[in-house]
Amino acid sequence: MSRLHVIGPIFFDITITTAADKEINTFVNQLDEEELFTGYFQQDGKANLTIEQYECLNDLTSNSADNPSKIVKRTLSDKSNGVSPAKMARSNSVDNDDKQKISMASTSLCTISPRKPTTTSNLLDRPANIQRPLAFWSYPHSCFLESQGRPEVTPHLDLKKVTETLKNKNICPSPMKFGFLGLGIMGSGIVKNLLHSGHTVIVWNRNPDKCRDFVNAGATQGQTPSDVIFAADVTFSCITNPDAAKELVFGNCGVLAEIKNSKGYVEMTGIDAETSRCIGEAIVSRGGRYLEAQIQGSKLQAELGTLVILAAGDHALYNDCQSCFTAMGKSSFFIGDVGNASMMNLIIQLISGVTIAGLAEGMALADRVGLSQNDVVEILELTQLNCPWILEKGKSMAEGGFPTHIPLAHIQKDLKLALLMADRMEQSLPLTAATNELFKHAKRLGYGGHDASAVYIRARF
Repeated sequence: MSRLHVIGPIFFDITITTAADKEINTFVNQLDEEELFTGYFQQDGKANLTIEQYECLNDLTSNSADNPSKIVKRTLSDKSNGVSPAKMARSNSVDNDDKQKISMASTSLCTISPRKPTTTSNLLDRPANIQRPLAFWSYPHSCFLESQGRPEVTPHLDLKKVTETLKNKNICPSPMKFGFLGLGIMGSGIVKNLLHSGHTVIVWNRNPDKCRDFVNAGATQGQTPSDVIFAADVTFSCITNPDAAKELVFGNCGVLAEIKNSKGYVEMTGIDAETSRCIGEAIVSRGGRYLEAQIQGSKLQAELGTLVILAAGDHALYNDCQSCFTAMGKSSFFIGDVGNASMMNLIIQLISGVTIAGLAEGMALADRVGLSQNDVVEILELTQLNCPWILEKGKSMAEGGFPTHIPLAHIQKDLKLALLMADRMEQSLPLTAATNELFKHAKRLGYGGHDASAVYIRARF
């Protein structure tokens, strides 16, 4: 006979004892990504709540407030008698009993009351002066943030506003036509500054609806990447990952279809050196010019035009893009052959990811011991760690809202690429490997699209 399956919301607002934690973790570890994201587990064989686990959860509802040790006693006594709760349940009328338990589980899992303070100490107990949070699997992440009154989505980009930073640059725009592929979190801010600095820009995005506002702001829309290459002298690409970058170049109606003599292609996507060289060789083989231009900065810096550009490849193409680089950023560096810029970018991203993870664990520990997280940020500001980027991430963690400036998934992607690069060189990176696992788990919980500071959710819970 199959085990009892329970369908219902996953909701715990209690301090869990060690014995109960073992049973609950056994259940939670069976949840797939969709179930963790939605906050519901399903009768699909992937998240099965056995009667033993159900009994343990039911004990939490009725006994944790009065006698935390009773959970352990009941489990031991049942096993010592040689009769498990599952076998006892099977001896009764299965159909009626199962229906009743399913109904009870849906109710009890939603109405677990907070545990009363006890004199016994437990490693999983939070200090009495700190409010117990909902467990990270309690709600879909969007509901959790909305319930706290915190912004989840990235603020809308105002294409009409010209920043003072851009005005002060006094840019003389190049007469060349520039294409731009990808209007994501970074690309949008970059294109905005190219338009406001007087450049002629042809745009394309996988979701064509995103192009509408930019067309209204003065850009021209290309229907496919190859259309943009055909119309532009130099085309920039800024999309999500190495696979997407290669698909854009080699795919149907892609970049290579219209690459000809003197056409320039600038890869701004965060990729590894091998992918960059592969794309570069294909572009050059068709008579084009190739430059990798990796960008350091966040959404805010892209909008302000204060990015740092790390370039490598065709030096003449680098010079042709100078007016664009001036509009995009505060500094640009040419560092040699194709691949050098990608490797430099991954090293800097590695340092950034490890720093965020350390900050997240420190903020989680401060909360755990009852210290004010705002005080932590204020003290950091007075020390040698006074860095605008660290303070920005610290404030996001303290406030609990994670509007996206640099997506968590992008940092995790760069950590993975850095580890692959190190593996090829037989360079050990134990801290980076541990950090990557932290970001992977946060991404699996549904925070990939949030700011990288959302890794704090994983560190805290």
